[in-house]
Formats: sequence, structure tokens, C-alpha cells
Amino acid sequence: MAFGAFKVLDRVSLDVFGGEIVGILGPNGAGKTTFMNLLTGAYRPTTGRVHVLGEDVTHLATADRCRRGIARTHQVPRPFGGMTVFENVLVAARNGRGDPSGDPVGLAWQVLEHTGLAGVANRKAGSLGLLDRKRLELSRALATGPRVVLLDEIGGGLTDAEADRLVALIRDIQRDGVTIVWIEHIMRLLTECCTRMICMAGGAVIADGLPGDVIDAPAVRTAYFGAAA
Repeated sequence: MAFGAFKVLDRVSLDVFGGEIVGILGPNGAGKTTFMNLLTGAYRPTTGRVHVLGEDVTHLATADRCRRGIARTHQVPRPFGGMTVFENVLVAARNGRGDPSGDPVGLAWQVLEHTGLAGVANRKAGSLGLLDRKRLELSRALATGPRVVLLDEIGGGLTDAEADRLVALIRDIQRDGVTIVWIEHIMRLLTECCTRMICMAGGAVIADGLPGDVIDAPAVRTAYFGAAA
């Protein structure tokens, strides 16, 4: 992937398997967010392909990829601030699902109960605190019926206790059969939650494996921590 003459991603290839929680870490400028934007369709690759469940979705728009099972959260939550929490989730349930059958109202309530937001369903989304805004991001993603949820630094800005509550929710989502790909700078959250970890640097994957093995890799220590092992 390149922007003009500047290459942002260099031969990045990644297979994600059903039921995994894959953590992606790396220093600023490693290409993590660009990679996520390629997966969701926000960017079109200059080379390479994106496949979901065997289907080539490289040239599909973001909304079409969502309806095929790819949902994401954003680093900075972007709810419809003037709408209620319930209305935000209902929009996703009505418009983001590949299967239009079912009751979107019932689905929206089910998702809010799962994410712990049913008690604030009638509050304006713009009035929520940071943890609840992040849970609303997750709720909107889940309301689309995803196969894969992409998390973009969802732990940022939270206290340790708030982050732990979010990790518990993400584990519940995985147990429900949803695959998670999680970009995060807070390494503790990834090591506690992920079944697999990937480190990127300079637009390339430099390590891929079990979290402990990746963290101990000399290339990761050099690139991420700024010191050789």
C-alpha cells in the first residue's frame, strides 16, 4: 500500500481464523491503522487483495463489507451525539446487517443488554462518559451481526478498572463466536486477552505468534521498546 511514492505497507499478509483474538501492536507509524482501513474499505490497496470467508471484497465499499460481516470501532468514538444510545444501535441493526430478516428493535435491546448499556438506552449518546462511549462503539458494531470485529485502540484513555471491564466484554464477544482483531498500544490488555499477537514496524509484520513469544522476540524489543533484547 502506497500513497504516491511513500510506501506505508510492504507485503503485509495476514490470515485470521475463526474464534481468534488477534492483537496488533507496533510503534507509531508502523502501518497499523492503515492496515485496518484497508480491511474495512476506507482505503483501496495499490496491490494485494482482501478476502472474507473466501470472498474477494477488495473492491467493495465499506458498507458492503459491513454487510458481509466486517465491523469496526474507532479510536475516537463517533456516535450520533443527538440521538439516544438505543437509537444509535438501532441504526446499525437496521442498516448494517447482511441478513435483513429479524426484528431490529429486539436485536438492538439484546445487544445493549449484552454490553451493559440497557440502563442508559434512553440517554443522549453525546452525554456518555468515555467507557460507555466505547461500549456504545462495540454495541453498534455487534448490532450489524459481524463475523469479525476490528478494534482500533479501544482501550485508550480508560482507567485500569475500566479497561478490565472492557476486556471482560471482549472475551464474552469472542465466546459468542465473533473473531476479534485488536490494534492497541496498551500491551497489558493484549497480553491478557489475545490468543495471538502480531507486531508491525516500518509497514511490515516483524513477529506473529503467541503473545509471550512475540513480546520476547528481539526484533520486537528493538522496534517497539527502542532497545535490543
